[in-house]
Amino acid sequence: MTTTDIPELPRDDGMTTQEHAYYRLRNAIMLGALRPGTALTIRGLAQQLDLSPTPIREAVRRLSSENAIEVLGNRRLKIPDMTLGRFEELVQLRIALELHAAERAFPYLSEIVIEHLRALDDRMDGAIAARDLDALTRMNQEFHKILYRLNPYQAVMPLIESLWLQLGPFQRQVIETVKMVDVVDRHKEMLAAMGTRDVIALCAAIESDIRDGSVTAGRLLLRKAGDARPF
Repeated sequence: MTTTDIPELPRDDGMTTQEHAYYRLRNAIMLGALRPGTALTIRGLAQQLDLSPTPIREAVRRLSSENAIEVLGNRRLKIPDMTLGRFEELVQLRIALELHAAERAFPYLSEIVIEHLRALDDRMDGAIAARDLDALTRMNQEFHKILYRLNPYQAVMPLIESLWLQLGPFQRQVIETVKMVDVVDRHKEMLAAMGTRDVIALCAAIESDIRDGSVTAGRLLLRKAGDARPF
C-alpha cells in the first residue's frame, strides 16, 4: 500500500488531529482509494499519514463502528470484502433513503440551485473524459448532497453517507470495469426533471442512477468471485 492510496484532505481550522485522521481515512474509503480486502495496520496507517498511532486508533475505532474497517485481531485490519447479499442490501437501502431524501428536498428547489447543479454536472463530464475517478466520485456525491440537504429538516444524510462509505471500495472496483461512454448520464435526466418540477421523473432518474452499470457489473463481479448466494 502506498501513500497515494490515501488522498490528501484539507484540515479545517479547529479540527483535531484525531478528527482529521478519521475524515482523511473515511474520505479514502468512500472514494474507493482502498480496495475491498486491503490489509491495514495501525503502524502502517500512522506512517502514511505521518501521525502517531493514537489518533489512528481512534479513527479506526470509529470506522469499525461504521462497518468501513474490519478489525481481525492481532492488530490486523482490513477493508471488508463485499458479498452479493450485502451488496444487494446496501443498494436497496440507498434507493429507499435517497428517494426519500429527494422527495423531501423537492419543495425547496430553486433555479439558482438547479444552475449550480448543472455547472457541477458539466465538471463531472470533464472528469469522465479525463477518466479522473476520484474527482468524479467526489463531484457525484456532492451533486446528491446538495440536492438532499435542501430540506432544512433532513436527518437522512448521515445514513446515506454511511451507505456510500460501505459501498465505496467495491464501487470503485466496479466503475473501473464499466465503459463510461456506455453509461447513460442520469444526472442530466435529474436536471431535466428538476427544471420541469417533476418529482416522479426525478426519483426515477435517481433510482436509475443508482442501478445503472454499477449494479449489473457489481453482481457480475461478485458472481465471478464465487459468491452465488441468492439475493
